[in-house]
Amino acid sequence: MITLGELADKLGGVVKGDDNCQISSLSTLTQAGSGQIAFLANAKYRPHLETTQASAVIVSEANAKYCQTNALVLTNPYLGFALVAQLLDTTPKAANDIASTAVISSDATLGKGVSIGANAVIESGVILGENVTIGANCFVGKDAIIKSGSQLWSNVSVYHRVEIGQNCLIQANTVIGSDGFGYANDQGRWVKIPQLGSVIVGDNVEIGACTTIDRGALENTIIEDNVILDNQIQIAHNVKIGSGTAMAACSVIAGSTVIGKNCTIAGLVGINGHINVADGCVFTGMTMVTKSVKEGGVYSSGIPSLPNKEWRKNASRYKHLDEMYKKMAELEKAIAEIKSK
Repeated sequence: MITLGELADKLGGVVKGDDNCQISSLSTLTQAGSGQIAFLANAKYRPHLETTQASAVIVSEANAKYCQTNALVLTNPYLGFALVAQLLDTTPKAANDIASTAVISSDATLGKGVSIGANAVIESGVILGENVTIGANCFVGKDAIIKSGSQLWSNVSVYHRVEIGQNCLIQANTVIGSDGFGYANDQGRWVKIPQLGSVIVGDNVEIGACTTIDRGALENTIIEDNVILDNQIQIAHNVKIGSGTAMAACSVIAGSTVIGKNCTIAGLVGINGHINVADGCVFTGMTMVTKSVKEGGVYSSGIPSLPNKEWRKNASRYKHLDEMYKKMAELEKAIAEIKSK
């Protein structure tokens, strides 16, 4: 439990109503009840302020006058929602203490407050910083480093010599440091190229479930500070992702591509290998990035759905585009000649 006044003090907000209102949890405007706090970040939901049963609502100054219950007034209500959620978070740790079934090498180094779940394997030379949490069934390979405050949920695999920074959160079943897709072709026979680099993950990085980050072939794959990666993402070998970049589910980056800082990559985006993407780029859903992008901005290439008959007609015409272009050029030339007479 926390009072509305205490929340205001922690978040730098203003209470309109009862400072002593007791808050136990968060909910939506339509589902909240007594003891819960909701939030309004989108004006289209403003009518719900009149009917909500929440004990309090996080609102902007402009919307506070519409609130029929206690209000916590903040400049950015959505950010306020995130911060209140952190204060009221009841998510358990991935592990508590060190399980008797964990397998820990005798020369691994464990900082103060480390927790390791059941059946986890910590190999030779591993260094775990203070308050690191390793979930059940995780594997941390030889000479890997996980710095203080980072948490791995269950079944995460961290390969040899991978380095993970401070206060990172890695969701279940993610793989960091697996071999990059490197092969040479010998007259139809694929010859594997050992991947000799590693993966370096910065501080305050969050990585979703079932995401894969491959190690570099010679140099390292690098994920800089404050990057957030969603579920089921593929990051190929030698990729570098700049700080503050966000990447949504099922997107992929091919090898040796450099992504700038503070980029936003929506779901199902495919980014080609060996290219550079400038800082501040936004790629909307299903965009295919085939060449370097030199300036920040919003880029799109996904084709919206159409009724099947219409799509089939357009697809059939697509193969005639070059022919149509040549005819259009001839017509423009002929028109120009007529006008010049």
